[in-house]
Amino acid sequence: MKKIKKAIGYILYVSTSWLPHYQLHYSWPITTNIRRLAAKMMFDYCGEKVDIGRKISFSSQVSLGNNSSIGDESYILGKLVIGEDVMMAARCAFIASNHNINRLDIPMNLQSGTDEPIIIEDNVWVGYDCKIMAGVHIKSGAVIGAGAVVTKDVPQNAIVGGIPAKVIKYRGDMN
Repeated sequence: MKKIKKAIGYILYVSTSWLPHYQLHYSWPITTNIRRLAAKMMFDYCGEKVDIGRKISFSSQVSLGNNSSIGDESYILGKLVIGEDVMMAARCAFIASNHNINRLDIPMNLQSGTDEPIIIEDNVWVGYDCKIMAGVHIKSGAVIGAGAVVTKDVPQNAIVGGIPAKVIKYRGDMN
């Protein structure tokens, strides 16, 4: 029954994903509520007052906390756990599943895969077009700069950016 509910939620989302999200400085409450209903059906957990963008490619293993958002055209592969009050810009990618590449005696596409969940704690801001890789744990209060590729855990209140992402400074040290 759970798989059927997720499938119905996904169909509801896809059938409305072309509708407006934030255009003309207006939040379009009807489409926001439809997407919230779809998220409650298809996610493992979905909090209250979430904001689901347009044209997102979802995994079947997503948890989204209260007052959090997933930006337009984002991509989710594998398990993603998002805390409360998390802001995500558009076109972010969360890659929690990968191919193994260690063996040289067989082609890479025939090797098994690995799954390592991505965990994003509360009060995090993920900037436009970020890539978050498998096994990464982003601690509360962190800011991920636009275009960053995050391959390692991010400390609490850290501001990171670059490819690969590195700590630039901490939010308390903004002077």
